Amino acid sequence: MQEPLITYQRNNEWLELSATALRDFSSAKGMEIQPLQANSHPHLVRQWLLALAFFPDKWLNRLFSVGGIQMDEDTVKLRTFIPVDPNKDPVYRLAKQPEIQSHAAAPVLYEDDWCLVLDKPSGMPVHTSAPGQRGTLDEAAARRCLLSGDLLPVKHIHRLDDETAGPVLYAKNELAQLKLDEAMRNKEIDRVYAALAHGKLKKDHGTIQEPIGKDRHHNARRRVTPGGDFAVTHYKIIEAYKDASLLQVRLETGRTHQIRVHMSYIGHPLVGDLLYGGSDPILKHQALRGEQLIFKHPLNRNMITVHSPEPPWFKQVRERYRSL
Repeated sequence: MQEPLITYQRNNEWLELSATALRDFSSAKGMEIQPLQANSHPHLVRQWLLALAFFPDKWLNRLFSVGGIQMDEDTVKLRTFIPVDPNKDPVYRLAKQPEIQSHAAAPVLYEDDWCLVLDKPSGMPVHTSAPGQRGTLDEAAARRCLLSGDLLPVKHIHRLDDETAGPVLYAKNELAQLKLDEAMRNKEIDRVYAALAHGKLKKDHGTIQEPIGKDRHHNARRRVTPGGDFAVTHYKIIEAYKDASLLQVRLETGRTHQIRVHMSYIGHPLVGDLLYGGSDPILKHQALRGEQLIFKHPLNRNMITVHSPEPPWFKQVRERYRSL
């Protein structure tokens, strides 16, 4: 059964929703909620929204405490799109500085008032590892909002290794962040990768379910270890070459270096991945890229599928192994 949609509109900082449409949404999900009278007091609106069980309770209660819940006739108004102060937010402060021209661009793959998906190039970190670090994807996301004049608090929902290219999802307000973080925890955000692994795998598809933890002998590495975190990786062969296999990989979990660790563990490290036993005469980082990102919109619940085009470097290494 398809989940009912919630329709809305944005009015500057306010999210406006029809109380009638919200009630219809609850009815479609089998919930019995009494009608909300027009122009109801904010306290009654909050209680009604809590009973609706769509918005996070913590978010609604905090919003109510600062006067962020109102009702005008049949329209419920929630102060959702609250701008940040670009002079105080550390990422916006970096984004206000002149852009570093030597850094690769991060194209926009999807954007609305709630979400932003950027296509991270290989070599660009998602976030800073030291105060004041320039050229991160977080900085690019803040600059995107800065240039559009919509200073929303963009926060990444997941991460990619520095050298892994592909789509990264950002939330553009607190409500979107809470909803998308919950979707990540519930494994409702599907991440699809393309990887080039050494050798020919015995099976054309499979699942690797092995715990991953830190390697106490190497700070930068992770390893399969009984005391590690639960991790599940699904793969299937797209093309088999003489000395390598092109794989499509899907993650159920998001452990650090998960695909790289799991493929190395089964004896097929990624091409170019020196850290985990791979190699290549030309490519000096792992042959891994994000291919698709599939998620439900945090408010209207529409399914969104975002595709990332194949980077030239990945195409070159793939065609080189195909021609061997």
